Amino acid sequence: MNESSRSLFDEYMPRIMQCRLDDLVLQTPVQAMPELSERLGVKILVKREDLQPVFSFKLRGAYAKMQTLTTAEKERGIVCASAGNHAQGVAMAAQHMGIDALVVMPAITPDIKINAVKKLGATIVIHGDDFDTACEKALELAKESGRIFIHPYDDPDVITGQATIALELFRQTHAPIDYLFICVGGGGLAAGIALVSKYLHPETRLIGVEAEESASMKAAFDAGEPVTLERIGHFAEGVAVRRAGNLTFDICSRLLDDIITVDNDEICAAVQDVYEDTRAIAEPAGVLGIAGLKKFFMDRPGCEGNAAAILSGANVNFARLRHIAERAAVGEEQEALLGVTIPERPGSFLDFCETVGARGITEFNYRFADKSDAHIFVGIALKHGLPEKREIIGTLRDHGFTVTDLSDNAMARLHIRHMVGGRANVPDEKILRFQFPERPGALLQFLRGMKSDWNISLFHYRNYGSEYGRVLMGIQVPPHDQERFNEFLRDTGYNYTLEADNAAYAMFVGPG
Repeated sequence: MNESSRSLFDEYMPRIMQCRLDDLVLQTPVQAMPELSERLGVKILVKREDLQPVFSFKLRGAYAKMQTLTTAEKERGIVCASAGNHAQGVAMAAQHMGIDALVVMPAITPDIKINAVKKLGATIVIHGDDFDTACEKALELAKESGRIFIHPYDDPDVITGQATIALELFRQTHAPIDYLFICVGGGGLAAGIALVSKYLHPETRLIGVEAEESASMKAAFDAGEPVTLERIGHFAEGVAVRRAGNLTFDICSRLLDDIITVDNDEICAAVQDVYEDTRAIAEPAGVLGIAGLKKFFMDRPGCEGNAAAILSGANVNFARLRHIAERAAVGEEQEALLGVTIPERPGSFLDFCETVGARGITEFNYRFADKSDAHIFVGIALKHGLPEKREIIGTLRDHGFTVTDLSDNAMARLHIRHMVGGRANVPDEKILRFQFPERPGALLQFLRGMKSDWNISLFHYRNYGSEYGRVLMGIQVPPHDQERFNEFLRDTGYNYTLEADNAAYAMFVGPG
C-alpha cells in the first residue's frame, strides 16, 4: 500500500464502515450469469442494484449525504439536478427523512422519470436541454433559497454511500473476485467501490467502463486532470457526463487498474445478455459493467478467473426496447447487414437467394435503380458470429456479387434500413446525421436558424424512445455558402456527423 492510497483509506474507510443505510436501502443480491459465463469461460457474478426501491444504486449516495445534514440544514430543504436516477434517489431519501426536495430536470427527461419523482413528493423544475444546464440552474436556486445542493457524484458523503455496495459484494461472495467491472459516469460509484476493493482485496483488478460517446473519465486519465468534453452522446443517458468530478478523478486515477470504453451496440448486446441470464430489463447505463466485462474477456481468450460487475440501474423507457433489440443483434454479431450489388437482369435475384441459402433473412430491401445494376440491403441472421459473416461475404463475392459490409455503419443501421428505395441526383447536397433533443420545438428551432434559401432535400427521423432523436438530413448548400453553413452548424449546439462519403448513402439513396 503506497502513501497516496493510505491517505485515501484513512480519510474514507472509517466513514464507509460506519455508514448505515439499511432502514431505507436494500441489501441487493449477487446473482450468477451462467450462460454468459459458459460463453466467455469465466465465472461471472452480477450485483443487482437495479432491485433498489428506485431501481438504481443512486439511492445509497443520496441517503448517505442527507444523513450528514444538521437539523437547520434539513429545515432549509435540498435541491439537486438530474435526468432520472439521482433525482429519484434524492426524492425517496427526502421523503423518508421529511425533508423538502426541489429537483431540476432537463426538458429531455422522459415522462416516466418525471412522474416517478413527483410520486415521491419532490417539487420539479424543468430547465435546459441537458444535465449541465439543469445543474447550473440547481446551483443558482441553492444560492438564492439557501437549500443544500446534493451533488450526484462529486461529494465525499455520496461516494461513501456508493461504497457500501462493495462492502456487501465482498460479504456475499465466497470465492475471491479476480476482476471487478464498474460503470463510470461522473465517477461516484467507481470511486466508492475502488476505495473498499483496494483496501480489503488489493489483488482484485478494478476496471472502469464508460460509454464510448461520453468517456469523460478516460479523457481525464489521458490528460492527467478532469477535462470538459465538447460533445457527448446520450444513448446511455445515466452516464452522459461532460466532465468527471474532481474528487472522483483523484480517487479513480489512484485506484482503478484500467478504464475501457464500449460502444452502443456492445451496450445493447449486454442488455440482452442480462435479460437472458436474469430476466431483468436493464437500462443502457446500467449494463456498462457487463458490456465492459464481455469486451475484456473476448479480447483475451483463455483468460480465466472469477469476474463480477455491478448492474447499476433499470430505469428504461419501454419504447426504447425496440431500438435496443435491433442494435443488440449487431452487437452480439447475431445479424449481418450487407449492401449487395447484383446485375439488373432476370434470374440474378434468384441467384442471389440461392447463394445465401437457407439462412434466416432478418431484412430485405430492394428497388430498381438503373438498367445495369441493382442494390439490395439485406440483413442475415448469424449463428456463429463473425466467422459466419466472413464466410457469407466470401461466398457472395465468389459468385460475382459486389458486397459492402454495413454492419458497423451507424447511418445504415439507424436510417437507411428504413428508407431504401429513393434515389435522387441533388446538386450541392450535404448529408448529415443529427441528435435532436426529444422535446417540442427542437426541429423548429433548428429550421429557424437555417438560411431561408437552403433547401432540405432529405429527411428521416425515427423515435427510439430516447432523450435524443436521430435525424438524417440532406441540405442543399451552394459552395459559396459553406462558411456560413459551418457557422450555422456550430450555433445549433446539436451533435452531428457529416456523411457525404457513407457507403450506405451512396448505394441506396444518393445519386444514381
